[in-house]
Amino acid sequence: MAQNNSRNGSPERIAYVFHLYISGASPRSKRALANVKEICEGHLRGRYDLEVIDIFQSPAQLERDRIVAAPTLIQKNPLPVRRFIGEDLCDKDKLFSGLGISDAA
Repeated sequence: MAQNNSRNGSPERIAYVFHLYISGASPRSKRALANVKEICEGHLRGRYDLEVIDIFQSPAQLERDRIVAAPTLIQKNPLPVRRFIGEDLCDKDKLFSGLGISDAA
C-alpha cells in the first residue's frame, strides 16, 4: 500500500510532488528513501509532498507511472516531470543536482 509522507503545508504551498517507488526494505531502497527525505527536509520543508510506494504492496501502480526498476523517484511537480532510477538515488549530490533545487529554494 502507498505511504503518503505529505508535509503539513497548505495546498498552495506544496510546490514539489514526488512519487518514490521502492522494493521493500532493500538496502538500496532504504538509502534512496533516506536521501530523498534528507534533501526534501533540508531544502523544501513544508513545500513538498512525497508518496512512497512499495512495488510489492502496490503492483498496480507500476503501470500507472511506467516503472521498470526500483528504486525510482518521479518528480511530478514542478514541470517538467523528471525520473531518477536506481543508483542515481543513492548518490545524494547527483540527485540534488538533478532535481534542480537551489539552496535558496
